[in-house]
Amino acid sequence: MPPNSPAAYPAALMVSAAFGGGHRQASAAVAQALAARLEGRIQLDEVDAVDMLSPLERALIVGVYDFWLRHWPAAYHAFYRWTDSANEPVAVLNTFNWLGQAGFRHELRQRQPGLVVNTFPTTVALADTVRRRQRLDFLNVLVLTDYRVHHHWARPQADLILLPTEATRQEMLAWGMDPGRLTVTGLPVSAEVTRLSGLDASRRQAEMLQALGWTEMPEAPIILVSGGSGVYRGFDEVIGTLGNLGTRAEVLVVAGPKAPCTEMVGGARVHHLGYRQDFPVLLAGAALLIGKAGGMTVAEATALGIPLIVYQPIPGQEEHNARHLLKQGAALWPRTRAELRRAALNLLDPGVRAQMAQSSRVLGVPDAASRAAEVLLTRLGWEA
Repeated sequence: MPPNSPAAYPAALMVSAAFGGGHRQASAAVAQALAARLEGRIQLDEVDAVDMLSPLERALIVGVYDFWLRHWPAAYHAFYRWTDSANEPVAVLNTFNWLGQAGFRHELRQRQPGLVVNTFPTTVALADTVRRRQRLDFLNVLVLTDYRVHHHWARPQADLILLPTEATRQEMLAWGMDPGRLTVTGLPVSAEVTRLSGLDASRRQAEMLQALGWTEMPEAPIILVSGGSGVYRGFDEVIGTLGNLGTRAEVLVVAGPKAPCTEMVGGARVHHLGYRQDFPVLLAGAALLIGKAGGMTVAEATALGIPLIVYQPIPGQEEHNARHLLKQGAALWPRTRAELRRAALNLLDPGVRAQMAQSSRVLGVPDAASRAAEVLLTRLGWEA
């Protein structure tokens, strides 16, 4: 057991990737939990895998990904399906063993971590490559940030894989993964989400009002729309539909394409809030959430028991995340604008909304980050 001095524990390196915000949020949640358990007696460093790419690699990979999501989602879906196979071309699979290796090698040699926590699937393979070639010694961990296991997440290079559900553990086993390396913890959410999950509705609403600078709750239920950092293809349809419900609606838009302002769209008062650090507070106080189905969005909504309407999710993993919610009655997934309108009107009914909120809470794991930290410390033999 390491002594209880500030430098007692080897450093932990948290590796995420700037492909959406969920990977970094999960990484930060685990880091928060480790820091809380070890009371500051560990150095926690965070790196973005994108920053470790060469300029040419970054332009190619990030550029193509961004283009696909904005303009050609069918191409992304085709790539997702093509690579989701045990027969995936070796040339594609092995690319991730070296892409960004120079930058990663520098980080690992400089920091000499005892623990590397990856929340992006390809970096766990890269970490293993550097570990073997540089003869380094650390626990190489992968945290799954979606609710279905794509082939790229089934990484034998990981010493330990932390999973959101028992269903994903079974999927990992189907890919041939070692059961001794698999642990179900839930998808880690921030300490703020964990705190909010313990508050009753009145206290949540009070905190939301304070965050918005409002003095009282509006009469209409508050609908939160996640704008997907300006790349949400369904955004305009969602806002237009909410303005055409035939009843008043109060809509909060976070990370949408417009600068902060308030506008009337039909019968909806739409508050464009821009990017907000206090998104969990807004989510906890809202009546329902409308948007895509990123893994972290699903994890936070279920931890807080908030019903979700999924509309135009990213093809591939977000569709699987949506099915995870649908199976348990925690979301609606309308495919057309007319279906979206019916879904929104349905969930404006307090009784229907309460039932779906309960289904959402059943799926939630508010203490997933704490569970993950406990598993890591136990595996490492470090005592909190």
